[in-house]
Amino acid sequence: MFAIPRQASRNQGGFSLVELMVAMVIGMLGVIVIMQVFSLSESRKRTTTGGNDAMTEGVMSLYAMQRDIRMAGHGIGDTKVLGCNTLLRAGVTLNAMAPVTINHASITGQDVNTDTLLIVYGNSNGSPQGDAVSVTAPVVNVVATPSAFAANDWVVDAPDRVNSCSLTLDNVASVDLATGALTLNSGRTLTAGNTVYNLGRTFKVVVYAIRSGNLTICDYTTNDCGSAANNSSTAVWVPIANNVVSLRAQYGRDTTAVMDGVVDIYDQTTPTPTSATTGCNWARASAIRMALVSRSAEFEKTTVTGAAPVWEGSTAGNPTGSAAAAINLTKNPDGTANPNWQNYRYKTFQTVIPVRNLTWMGAVSGC
Repeated sequence: MFAIPRQASRNQGGFSLVELMVAMVIGMLGVIVIMQVFSLSESRKRTTTGGNDAMTEGVMSLYAMQRDIRMAGHGIGDTKVLGCNTLLRAGVTLNAMAPVTINHASITGQDVNTDTLLIVYGNSNGSPQGDAVSVTAPVVNVVATPSAFAANDWVVDAPDRVNSCSLTLDNVASVDLATGALTLNSGRTLTAGNTVYNLGRTFKVVVYAIRSGNLTICDYTTNDCGSAANNSSTAVWVPIANNVVSLRAQYGRDTTAVMDGVVDIYDQTTPTPTSATTGCNWARASAIRMALVSRSAEFEKTTVTGAAPVWEGSTAGNPTGSAAAAINLTKNPDGTANPNWQNYRYKTFQTVIPVRNLTWMGAVSGC
């Protein structure tokens, strides 16, 4: 037998224990660094994605609300009907009907420290100032411009107004273009001198509200949005955007002694018709200033928001005489304290929207 050389035996012995341990330590350090980089990258990715989601939800929500507010008042842009109580259907009355109402008295159940918007408008081709009615025999209800009406249009009629008023929504059964005769499904005979306002076939009465941290909408034409029994129903209050945590709004009002059609102050004072002004106070509320606040869905481990967002309506004095409607995020939807609100990132969207169907009226005579 031949003896194996000592040097060859040493070369074939492999790594020593010390070398293996050093290699393992280096490998573990590399894994730790890689995992830290990965964790930080994922955190940044989630924050960026959450911020993008908040941006998208806020932009789309504001667009939807702007679209409705710009149409508000179409078909009811007259001091004869502004602020009237209107029977929409049996058992459901919309009190103080107006183009846009902030925090309407009938609406409850919204998250604390948030506002609601109730918006009304029609889609008819008729005059927004309505059509005068005369009563003749054998024809009964004769309107001034029968071509502006069609079967299945929704209408309300109003007398010359002195103080408060109560209207009833009715439906057109038929219209005779030759005689101007307007027949209603209810069979009612209107009063000579009344004015008929056409809301079209698909008029809208919708309410926007923040509920459980989501922007929701309720259709008053098919649901009783003012019923407390419907407050918990997602079929009635339909979520249209997630993580929208605040809605604040103010009227832009003309407060000059003789109306000049120019916004002087912003506040949440709901116009109230009186015997002296009838619907003039509503005609003076020709703009809505509002803010939406959306929240990232990502909960941060540390405080990332030092103070609640601010907007133009957060402080009084712009212009002089305006009232504050600050954004408050310190409460949960049920009113309990929310100690974690600063662990989220927020985006604020604000705008001033002209209520066009009041603006076109300009300075109303007598107001």
